[in-house]
Amino acid sequence: MNLNSTMFVQAIVFLILAFSIAKFVWPPIMGALDARAKKIAEGLAAADQGKLAMAAAEKRVQAELAGARDEGQKRIADAEKRAQMVADEIKANANAEAARIVAQAKADAEQQVTKAREELRAQVAGLAVKGAEQILKREVNASAHADLLSQLATEL
Repeated sequence: MNLNSTMFVQAIVFLILAFSIAKFVWPPIMGALDARAKKIAEGLAAADQGKLAMAAAEKRVQAELAGARDEGQKRIADAEKRAQMVADEIKANANAEAARIVAQAKADAEQQVTKAREELRAQVAGLAVKGAEQILKREVNASAHADLLSQLATEL
């Protein structure tokens, strides 16, 4: 065999091999590569959708947190208002009780002053009777002169 025929045979074998690879080997490899590329593209699309969903969820979470903060602040403000109202009510009740106690004390003091005046009038009346007794050198009958003594007591 000469060199040309060997090269011709090699060329034919090469063409048969290239045709066999192109016909039987290349399509499954290309199919596998296409499937892998498709899976990668789907994975990237899913990752992008995941990022978008995560961003949306994060926005919702931030909105929920802001709402919860606002609700908490509102509840705190309401509680402070209620506490202030209760404190004011307690102060008003305490002031009313203090006024009642002061009024009771004034009434008691007035009653004691009146009682002391009555006792003083009785003592003065007794002293006046004794003084009159000493002056007249005779005994003045207190029951007989009760009207006179009560008139004297009212004048004092």
